[in-house]
Amino acid sequence: MATFNLNINGKNHEVDVDPSTPMLWVLRDNLNLPGTKYGCGVAQCGACTIHLGGIAMRACSLPVSQVGNRPVTTIEGLSENGDHPLQKAWLEHDVPQCGYCQTGQIMNAAAFLKANPNPSDSEIEAAMNGNICRCGTYVRIKAAIKTAAASVS
Repeated sequence: MATFNLNINGKNHEVDVDPSTPMLWVLRDNLNLPGTKYGCGVAQCGACTIHLGGIAMRACSLPVSQVGNRPVTTIEGLSENGDHPLQKAWLEHDVPQCGYCQTGQIMNAAAFLKANPNPSDSEIEAAMNGNICRCGTYVRIKAAIKTAAASVS
């Protein structure tokens, strides 16, 4: 075990865990932040996407020892009131079906739009390619991202 000081969603936390513990489990089990989902466990589906220093990362394959001083943002910290433009667009386009992948989708899209606030369809498809939705809501996801992009640009 080792002690790590983490900045999660703008708040400082101290956790005492094995250095190899994936951030997914630190967030869910140690910090009671269940918004980040466990999907495949091997960084292939994107359900566990968080931001590390503003960059989208897979929490299931990110050991807590590699976080360092970089701030972590989860879906709970994306906006205080759940009114991030992507969250509003998700509702407007009725994106969620089972909803399981949605937090990872939104977190990946948020990092993408921050880097590219006026994306083309092909850029959206390429950026979201690694996030899998078993319900197949890809058309609505792309529409929501376009709506969110239009509202922030």
